[in-house]
Amino acid sequence: MSYSEFYRRSIEQPDDFWREQSQLVDWFEPFTQVHDGSKAPFDRWFIDGKLNLCHNAVDRHAQVRPDDRALIWCSTEVDQEKIYTFRDLLQEVQAMAASLRSLGVTKGDRVLIYMPMIPEAVFAMLACARIGAIHCVVFGGFASVSLASRIEDASPKVIVSADAGSRGAKVIPYKPLLDGAIEQSTHKPAHVVLVDRQLAPWQAVPDRDIDYATLRATQLDQPVPCTPLDATDISYTLYTSGTTGKPKGVQRDVGGYAVALAASMKHIFLAKPGRSFFATSDVGWVVGHSYIVYGPLLAGMATVLYEGTPIRPDPSIWWRLVEKYQVTSMFSAPTAIRVLKKEGPTASEGYDLSSLQALFLAGEPLDETTSSWVSQTLQVPVIDNYWQTESGWPILTLPRGVEPLPTKAGSTGLPVYGYKVRVMDESTGKPVTEPGRKGLIVLERPLPPGFMQTVWQDDTRFINTYWQSVPGQSVYSTFDWGYQDEDGYCFIAGRSDDVINVAGHRLGTGEIEASIATNASVAEVAVVGVKDDVKGQVAVAFVTLKQAGAADDAGTLQGTICKTVEQQIGAVARPSHVYFVEALPKTRSGKLLRRALQAVAEGRDPGDLSTMEDPAALQHIEQQFRKG
Repeated sequence: MSYSEFYRRSIEQPDDFWREQSQLVDWFEPFTQVHDGSKAPFDRWFIDGKLNLCHNAVDRHAQVRPDDRALIWCSTEVDQEKIYTFRDLLQEVQAMAASLRSLGVTKGDRVLIYMPMIPEAVFAMLACARIGAIHCVVFGGFASVSLASRIEDASPKVIVSADAGSRGAKVIPYKPLLDGAIEQSTHKPAHVVLVDRQLAPWQAVPDRDIDYATLRATQLDQPVPCTPLDATDISYTLYTSGTTGKPKGVQRDVGGYAVALAASMKHIFLAKPGRSFFATSDVGWVVGHSYIVYGPLLAGMATVLYEGTPIRPDPSIWWRLVEKYQVTSMFSAPTAIRVLKKEGPTASEGYDLSSLQALFLAGEPLDETTSSWVSQTLQVPVIDNYWQTESGWPILTLPRGVEPLPTKAGSTGLPVYGYKVRVMDESTGKPVTEPGRKGLIVLERPLPPGFMQTVWQDDTRFINTYWQSVPGQSVYSTFDWGYQDEDGYCFIAGRSDDVINVAGHRLGTGEIEASIATNASVAEVAVVGVKDDVKGQVAVAFVTLKQAGAADDAGTLQGTICKTVEQQIGAVARPSHVYFVEALPKTRSGKLLRRALQAVAEGRDPGDLSTMEDPAALQHIEQQFRKG
């Protein structure tokens, strides 16, 4: 079957299509209805069906091939490698599940996971799925303030963490950050379970903190059956940056997510049981959820969990892992490839990469130069794909498991089966039908299985944020501009909202601006994402001060502001530069013209300034840039 036929069937006969895909997972009880769209835009999938993500990812494989590799952990930070078979993984997940259960965690309770890239992070996620708890993984690089806001919103019964992580051989103590976050949050977890890696000293808070090794020893070999869950139950929440500064808890279901991931592994990522999959992301991001933990394991593959950077101990480390573990599919981000490109093609020379069938890249725009370089270097197809935390799996790509379609330079591919992708005029709500003409990328209902259910505890925000952006149309806004060519291939042109993409990490400008505004000298601030050859984008801040002359020691003030952002949000959000300006460009209604600031910072024409209250404000900034 051609991909065009495959796609058409998913759109024209969605119930039949997804009923077939549902056979890729095990069900404890069959569903009675494929799709329920009666409460739009809250689509529900596989009504009345019961299943369990952990059973599908671990137990069913442990039953038929217990000695196959399931989890391959490699850390170049602590120079350790460890392989877990499906039998081993089942034992460790049950031990973690029994441990959580002993602390009173039951179905529907929240467990916040704040961990580095270590096996226990995977055990904790799968253990939550096993007993029906809702896990909320927070990226280990987040500082106390950001972590506190997520603890506040998720209200976890238990937090699972570690003494420390490590990045580039630099130890990052987690315990002080976690203690500070709990102190700032009005919600106090009953317990903190800590994996002691012996990387940083820590002191237990009495009656709260528990060493996991001690707890595990009391729970090892305790059988914990998988809890049958409704397909529409919540599997997890994952926070994504919001433009208001308050993070949004993307809420995912169980059944739709399981089916969507299992189908994507087959049709997009060339999965087959017994093979190895290597995603270089972090479990704190959606790629880590979908394609480090759940997706590969659902497909019966070994998944590589890597702790380290792409260039330590040297730029060949990833290719050594590909050769050693016979990786067949690899998933990374353009930033990482650009880092490797700077090291030259010799990093991969001398390694047998014949097992690798394709390299998949996502998380940020993929430029033609980077794509061509890595394709020629590795001699494998390079497949771009576009999606979001909200979608959980790709929206645009080339599903090579259906048909090996040709790539196009700069394109993220075709709409993925199940997605009704449209380009619309944001101001009129009319469809853009002319090939090459830019518009807002939107999705028409029904959204396919695996997509977010809503914003955690905030249905109103879900509707207001995503479904009311286009006049007269009830469509989901991706907040990305783009266009389609005459063949239907899609091209992403950039964001339409105030979220920037730094090395694949989505960051809300509002959150960064709020952090900068805590400085007593700052009157106003605007943060924009500016193109960067390595990271894709970097955050750049434009600041006005309360008192003239306050920026006489600009270097010191910039350093203070950047340090504040790093402490409150994390190093990834640290502005690459802070510009002190006399005024910020605004519309007559007072809205900041971030697009104009971004254009100036990137050396582009800021465009029509007719709506600007004071054009001189932008002219002064342009002069400042011209002076260097």
